[in-house]
Amino acid sequence: MNIQSIGVAALIAVSSMTAQAAPANMLIYISPQEYTHSVKLWQYFSDYWFQQGPTVEPIAKSMLADEYGDVAMCQVGSQGKSVVWLKPRMYYNPQMRVFYGEIKASTFTSNGEPVANYIGESKKNGFLDVYPQKQIEQVYQMAMQDLMQKMRVDQQLKSLTTEGMSNANAGSICATIAALPPVKPVDLDYFLKPVN
Repeated sequence: MNIQSIGVAALIAVSSMTAQAAPANMLIYISPQEYTHSVKLWQYFSDYWFQQGPTVEPIAKSMLADEYGDVAMCQVGSQGKSVVWLKPRMYYNPQMRVFYGEIKASTFTSNGEPVANYIGESKKNGFLDVYPQKQIEQVYQMAMQDLMQKMRVDQQLKSLTTEGMSNANAGSICATIAALPPVKPVDLDYFLKPVN
């Protein structure tokens, strides 16, 4: 390896670190369990297993980026102005042949102070044994659209993502997000919600 190639490699490494150093308007956190634990939807004698994290992540990144600009997934050393914790849920009613999707979003400042909770919901008629992954993606897309309509009207969140204080250590908030205090002391709406 000659000196020129070492210099070029160092320049590329420095430029990639500089590109990563720009703070995101919003960091997205999805629990690691959503990537490692599969969810089972069943229909009498057949069932379908899938992981919610890889399904929801590209949909959420795209829609949140359209609304809030620069967004990124939570990582160690991430910089950002706000953090959103997305909690997806999916049900299938085999008798009615209906998919039910839900995405709950809890938003926080870059310092971990709670801002607000939002819930996006959707339902779609369909057969579990006909392109199930595509139907699940469509249900989550509709739930995310519903969620975005609710987040869009919140001016406090909008100003936080545009004018909020950037935290160079927002990635540590992502690591402890489950221990942060909720917006409401007890979110009874979430626990008492009837299943359709």
